[in-house]
Amino acid sequence: MVLPNLMKMVETHAEDLTNEVMSDLARNPKTPYFHGIPPQEVHRRIYDVYHNLGRWLSEKNETNIQAVYGEVGRRRHEEGVPLYEVVCAVILTKEHLWDYIRRNQGLSSAVQLYQQEELALMIGRFFDKAIYYAVKGYESARLVAVPAARKAV
Repeated sequence: MVLPNLMKMVETHAEDLTNEVMSDLARNPKTPYFHGIPPQEVHRRIYDVYHNLGRWLSEKNETNIQAVYGEVGRRRHEEGVPLYEVVCAVILTKEHLWDYIRRNQGLSSAVQLYQQEELALMIGRFFDKAIYYAVKGYESARLVAVPAARKAV
């Protein structure tokens, strides 16, 4: 079956994929605030997605996505990263994944094409939820910070 093989291939090459995204974030004009975040923190988050992609997709456990990406959103707010850059970073992670799959996936049958379409849906849903919970976490941190800032005045 192609799907498990694709997941294994992505997980095996998680470090290379992570380095591609790290390089993109470092030079991308849409993500200047990411330059100030400790690289090991960004690396850890991106690597986790790629290295555990099969688990993320097969578990279909939204609670884990909520916990991880809610924390990402809260942390990025505390670091002063604009929300649009947080969303951009998640989108870049997804785009690099798809570029990698396209470069390394040879489709030789209708079944493999169908499996790739299924994978596209699964990955799309995962990243949509990741963005949603990152934004939700970011906003919850912002709402906590606003009253605290008012009290300080």
